[in-house]
Amino acid sequence: MSDLSYDSPDTEIIRSNRKTVSLEIRADGHLRVRAPLRMSDAAIRNIIQSRAKWIEEHRANMLAKKAALSKAPPLTMEELRHLADEAVSYIPERVAYYAPKVGVSYGRITIRNQKSKWGSCSAKGNLNFNCLLMLTPPEVIDSVVVHELCHRKEMNHSARFYEEVLRVFPDYRRCEKWLKEHGPEILIRMTG
Repeated sequence: MSDLSYDSPDTEIIRSNRKTVSLEIRADGHLRVRAPLRMSDAAIRNIIQSRAKWIEEHRANMLAKKAALSKAPPLTMEELRHLADEAVSYIPERVAYYAPKVGVSYGRITIRNQKSKWGSCSAKGNLNFNCLLMLTPPEVIDSVVVHELCHRKEMNHSARFYEEVLRVFPDYRRCEKWLKEHGPEILIRMTG
């Protein structure tokens, strides 16, 4: 078991202009501590020691989840083709439905087999979507569609961008959370 003490190489301390301390167990099992600039090393050590049980439980869960993900069977080429066919008939309908709600036009829609991205929007307004979206709930697909369409107004992830996303799709944060929690187990199944 790795050492997650203050001085451990498995522990990263980030000081910033903040008022509280946050602890995060990263996907690789390392501990990330975000602390106020003026908090003493001793105070950070005490927090880590007082939360040792929580840290170890979350670390064990994260590493178990990572191990389970590595056992997911890869999708066959036939399964990928089937997902792509489904996406080609389903996703453009959702784009056509949401584009007027966002108040934007769009260019070409492309369905891809991707290992990391769910969607993207080019400066010319062309939209790309991952065929693996078809393995997610319909509302999650809609959240990605709205996200990419909103890039037609804001080509960034600013507060204004997210205000627009939430205006059109108020349930966006829940769907975003679902993708963060379940997306890796879907993406890891991409063949090759």
